[in-house]
Amino acid sequence: QHKDAYQVILDGVKGGAKEKRLAAQFIPKFFKHFPELADSAINAQLDLCEDEDVSIRRQAIKELPQFATGDNLPRVADILTQLLQSDDSAEFNLVNNALLSIFKMDAKGTLGGLFSQILQGEDIVRERAIKFLSTKLKTLPEEVMTKEVEEFILTESKKVLEDVTGEEFVLFMKILSGLKSLQTVSGRQQLVELVAEQADLEQTFNPSDTDCVDRLLQCTRQAVPLFSKNVHSTKFVTYFCEHVLPNLSSLTTLVEGLDIQLEVLKLLAEMSSFCGDMEKLESNLKKLFDKLLEYMPLPPEEAENGENAGNEEPKLQFSYVECLLYSFHQLGRKLPDFLTAKLNAEKLKDFKIRLQYFARGLQVYIRQLRLALQGKTGEALKTEENKIKVVALKITNNINVLIKDLFHIPPSYKSTVTLSWKPVQKADVSQKRASEDTTSSSPPKKASAGPKRDARQIYNPPSGKYSSNLGSFSYEQRGGFRGGRGRGWGGRGNRSRGRIY
Repeated sequence: QHKDAYQVILDGVKGGAKEKRLAAQFIPKFFKHFPELADSAINAQLDLCEDEDVSIRRQAIKELPQFATGDNLPRVADILTQLLQSDDSAEFNLVNNALLSIFKMDAKGTLGGLFSQILQGEDIVRERAIKFLSTKLKTLPEEVMTKEVEEFILTESKKVLEDVTGEEFVLFMKILSGLKSLQTVSGRQQLVELVAEQADLEQTFNPSDTDCVDRLLQCTRQAVPLFSKNVHSTKFVTYFCEHVLPNLSSLTTLVEGLDIQLEVLKLLAEMSSFCGDMEKLESNLKKLFDKLLEYMPLPPEEAENGENAGNEEPKLQFSYVECLLYSFHQLGRKLPDFLTAKLNAEKLKDFKIRLQYFARGLQVYIRQLRLALQGKTGEALKTEENKIKVVALKITNNINVLIKDLFHIPPSYKSTVTLSWKPVQKADVSQKRASEDTTSSSPPKKASAGPKRDARQIYNPPSGKYSSNLGSFSYEQRGGFRGGRGRGWGGRGNRSRGRIY
């Protein structure tokens, strides 16, 4: 009976500032009484959400959740998602609060609106909607984030992951790995499969294509924290052995200051502990062994063609050798007779000579490092030079333990070491270091928190120099992706633009 009166209120959006302010309050207040005018009412409120007067816009946005009833809720969620593009901080906060309040009314309906904009909206809206999900979902109570809601998030995320940038992929992995239903072994397995799909492990690896290299590294970094004794890394380790190791020296990256080869070897080492049964184990172990030999020089007088003859000592690249030796030691457990039965006697003799030469060099530097660090505690250990020495000592000790194992007759694979860049369980003051600057969504193995991340630099003791390259490297802000979105793994196709409420 008051339909005409309500229509007058709706028409108020075309009036002056006072009429608009009143309309912003009264349109939502009486909305539920006039279902036949629902569309007109929502459209009128939308006009107010886009008004030039910021106070009118804020008032209109604040009241939007009142329209989120029944079938209107996904539409309101869609509208609020588009309003995330606001650059006014108070307005932006109102939009966030409004979205959270309708989330509590109907999580699936709200997610429907958010995902429709992520899939079809403007780039700025897509970006902010993803960020909203990555920061706000974890704050919602369990009664809102039900199993059904989490399944909906996974289903919709898979659609988005068909075409994402590197940055977006990292955020979606953060969203999905935070879901309670994916904390189980089968859940983590699902996530690993998602990452493997994103890494495109079926494709031919092109070491000179920075996009191809960066995609593989970015994906592998996301997968590493998911691996465990029940969730195997076999697919990734196989790909690294078959496709990446043979091309190690030709890898390219756009990331300044990154030792791409060491980065790859570290990822391989971390994954090797969780490798399951591998189809071509012997062949892949051979590739790993051959790569290890490249970094295990013969003593100068025994080098062929006199290449290292003279006074120049070969460089011992301890950081590389730690990774390769650890990976070989881990996979070697699965084929313990590789060195004795699969190599000919001459090759084994050659390997033992290399190991012996390396071990001799190791002993010298371990003694030097211990002497240099002797008696130093607290502040003295916090200088850049001493922090590097502490890590260098850890690297050399690790290699020493692994070489001793391989010298056993027959070679043994029983010793366990903690990789030099991984945190140790007990807090050892001599091995702590200031955390480096990286983003909060870093996976556990990043160069950010905890001790011994300094091992990112190459340590070349034979030259008598300690590397001072301690620059932190943020895994997310790679900047190495290219494509249609300017920073991605490929163009995202033609999507509709503009207001689609």
